[in-house]
Amino acid sequence: MNARRIAVVGAGMAAARFAERYHALGGTGRVTLYGAEPRAPYNRVLLAEVLAGRFDAEAIALPIGAAAVRPGCEVVSVDTAAHTLTLADGEGAEYDELVLATGANPVLPPVRGLRRPDGQGLRAGVHALRTLADCARLAQDAAGAKRAVVVGGGVLGVSAARALAALGIQVEIVHQGPYLIERQLDADASAALRGGLRALGVESYLGNRARALTEDGEVELASGYRLGTDLLVLACGVRPRTALAHAAGLRVDTGIVVDDALAASAPHVHAIGDCTQHRGTVHGLAGPAWEQADVLAARLSGNAPDARYTGSRPLARLSAGPLEYAAFGEVHLDEADPGDDPGLAVVRLTDTTRGSYKKLVLRGDRLVGAILLGDLTTVGDLARALERDEPLPDHPLHLLTTLGASS
Repeated sequence: MNARRIAVVGAGMAAARFAERYHALGGTGRVTLYGAEPRAPYNRVLLAEVLAGRFDAEAIALPIGAAAVRPGCEVVSVDTAAHTLTLADGEGAEYDELVLATGANPVLPPVRGLRRPDGQGLRAGVHALRTLADCARLAQDAAGAKRAVVVGGGVLGVSAARALAALGIQVEIVHQGPYLIERQLDADASAALRGGLRALGVESYLGNRARALTEDGEVELASGYRLGTDLLVLACGVRPRTALAHAAGLRVDTGIVVDDALAASAPHVHAIGDCTQHRGTVHGLAGPAWEQADVLAARLSGNAPDARYTGSRPLARLSAGPLEYAAFGEVHLDEADPGDDPGLAVVRLTDTTRGSYKKLVLRGDRLVGAILLGDLTTVGDLARALERDEPLPDHPLHLLTTLGASS
């Protein structure tokens, strides 16, 4: 009997994780990854570290087990009834199981003057940071730059700003939110992060919106203030890449809609990673993408055919170089009316001399969220405590100071 043919559309982090785990769990099918990029799978989370020179491109390659990978082979159409797909060069391929791991595209903000006069691509000096090719172009331009503006103060924006500062460039972040990385950090952690960035030469303009890139290369804010710059980096989030699924007749909302089996709305079609929407949520982070890949690999390999994906508690983390932070779970619960959740408690530990900030959010004797900034010694133990949902010690402050000391 011929081995099952498993076609994976996409060759990013979710696709690589699925391929590696599928074979590690005993899967015997022929897995083929079709990637639009000319490179084999790599760790996109580390792009800012490549930009800063801490890693080279080869160092962030990802394992794919026994799978075949076809870089530079974009899939342009899928026929879910015939179980076929078509590549950009006209070549066709058949599959028994299809995994959509098409990822996401960077969001371009509504800033006037970003594009070339002919509308074909971004102006010189304007960059997104989503691929290794983006990283290489940005590094080339950064070599002769003195000032840079990063639009967006989320995880990627802060990472990019820190990387550019490491290259000796004066950096300014323009962020619409009230504080940096507001989805994962609280106001106190963000304030400490902002101070640490300032010490590296990165200034932040919060509650501000970039309105236009002028002809002379200045970034004009909504307030009318202008920032001179040699580089403009756009870090305004990502949007699931769903055009292929939509054209194939699959159910698409913000992302490709999947159930707890990670099945899409056609038989033998699945979706994982940044392109997916599960229980109304699009995560757009590496952790949930890998968890989805693990579940689907367990199902399709036969190792655990009834495995279910019920959601993720995402971990946001920056742990190379200065300004380390980690945040996971429900870190903002204490910002609501305390009467809404009387069992909630918060433990904080701040060390201004070391620039560290730690916060635990507890419900009864269970950990439901945590933020660590400047000292990640206990991050592994805290993450395990959250995942296992086990009762905590009587003195939770010890979780911030002693757990991990022996591990």
